[in-house]
Amino acid sequence: MYTPIAQTPEPPYYVVVFTIVHAENLDGYEQMGEKMVQLASEQPGFLGLEYGIGDVELTISYWESSEAIRQWYAHAEHTIARDMGREKWFQAFKVRVARVERDYEFNRSVSE
Repeated sequence: MYTPIAQTPEPPYYVVVFTIVHAENLDGYEQMGEKMVQLASEQPGFLGLEYGIGDVELTISYWESSEAIRQWYAHAEHTIARDMGREKWFQAFKVRVARVERDYEFNRSVSE
């Protein structure tokens, strides 16, 4: 069964919350987003990703360490994508980085 909830290890680990308000021109955005997800998933320390879109887009990524986040931020292709976002695709955005100290979950069985 597919679940949109990332499977993360026992805390502590790190989370990056990327909140986006889109500009009108999104030409090429979806393709770049798919490429960034693929590249991020190949990075050392990447743990998972959650994504949602409504009035704002939220991309939430999970990482083993703050160093892994810094390395992803410095990745050359990620830098290009950020620059294109500022120039073309984003009206506004905010990035939040936090250390997860505790997590818990509920998961109703599909077979009920």
